[in-house]
Amino acid sequence: MLENLDALLLARLQFAFTISFHIVLPAFTIGLASYLFVLNALWLITKRQVYEELFEFWKTIFAVAFGMGVVSGIVMSYQFGTNWSQFSDKVGPVIGPLMGYEVLTAFFLEAGFLGVMLFGFHRVGHGLHLFATGMVALGTLLSATWILAANSWMQTPAGFGVNEAGQFVPLDWWAIIFTPSFPYRFVHMVLAAYLTTALVVGACGAWHLLRGGAPRRSSTMFVMAMGMVAVVTPLQILAGDQHGLNTLEHQPAKVMAMEGHFDSHPDGAPLILFGLPDQKNKRVDYAISIPGLSSLILKHGWKEPLAGLDTIPDELEPPVAVVFWSFRIMVGLGMAMLLLGLWSAVAWWRGRLTTDRWLHRAAVVMGPSGFLAILAGWITTEVGRQPYTVYGHLLTAESVSPIAAPAVAVSLLAFIAVYFFVFGAGIFYIVRLMARLPAEPEEEVLDKGPVRTAGITPGPAQGTPQGDTHGH
Repeated sequence: MLENLDALLLARLQFAFTISFHIVLPAFTIGLASYLFVLNALWLITKRQVYEELFEFWKTIFAVAFGMGVVSGIVMSYQFGTNWSQFSDKVGPVIGPLMGYEVLTAFFLEAGFLGVMLFGFHRVGHGLHLFATGMVALGTLLSATWILAANSWMQTPAGFGVNEAGQFVPLDWWAIIFTPSFPYRFVHMVLAAYLTTALVVGACGAWHLLRGGAPRRSSTMFVMAMGMVAVVTPLQILAGDQHGLNTLEHQPAKVMAMEGHFDSHPDGAPLILFGLPDQKNKRVDYAISIPGLSSLILKHGWKEPLAGLDTIPDELEPPVAVVFWSFRIMVGLGMAMLLLGLWSAVAWWRGRLTTDRWLHRAAVVMGPSGFLAILAGWITTEVGRQPYTVYGHLLTAESVSPIAAPAVAVSLLAFIAVYFFVFGAGIFYIVRLMARLPAEPEEEVLDKGPVRTAGITPGPAQGTPQGDTHGH
């Protein structure tokens, strides 16, 4: 029994480790593909050289991140057969087709147009190149659609039956794809991808503004990115709130763990800001809380009752401490993003967006925050689902392969070693690419080409870097 428990834990750790690498890479490419499409469209409309230059700069980074995402996805999928064969056998009739649809639509679409997008800027018509870029961006969104449909079915299963062999079989594909949680998860994830990309682009632009390099390009990307952060962050907070209300309806135990509510609160539940959850003794030590605020957020009333984990059997409770803290990390990073967006909006209003060096430093620090928030959100979602793989129907302990713990341990150690070497090198290369924004020629002061007229210094209205910055 102990060996089986150890194998289960190791299998969970291995899947968590591999998917932690995988989830951030597609999220980055989803946002970056759409950003490339915007840059391509802006160049086609305005013919401003800066958009072409930024497209050429970011498409290389996209290609590296895309390749790393494909590799990490292949490795992750093999674990369904090695460590989770019971899960694959039971849910294969439902999850298998969804994964197949992802390959047939999204991956084929991306692969079909990726080469045109990466190498065809000056080899095919500009309209065709824009179309290819749009198809790659659409492919990334379709990929997210199918993967989130599969995950949402595991979170809020619907439209299925169980045959004599104990397998989940589809009865209504519309219900399987569009589960009650799917719209909320899809919007929340896509906005997270766009926000993550905007923060990375903004950090890159801020870094070069601080160093004084390529002011026209760095100013353009920084202004575009901070505008995205200022607009998307409030939308993401609203989407997260709606997602939380949906989770309360369909996965109440997860919300109880997120809030740290071991006890039910018939007269209004407090919002616990910080504390140390003690699952053994069913309490949160050193809690700092605001009375009634949790009920106000979740039920829109200070005195509205909220059930606690005392209504859930102990063996069906999720690991409270992990869910409690990962949720607070995600929310805390979201608040920091909101402050960065507000700061950027005020700086733009005052005409200081590209000159406020403290804002640029803050943007550099916040560059990785989107990835951290995605990881924290994934941990909240997946650990909060425990002890189920298919919520309410299939336990995680019933999903693992009949495999010995030493075998899982060896493969886990191998994954750790290979991943840190391969993906560490890839991430290092991407960071180096971002740090090496090509210098702008000294005579290049107009977007449509260099000015070589001796003795003439164009003013802001003619397109100097200062004029270009204010133009954005």
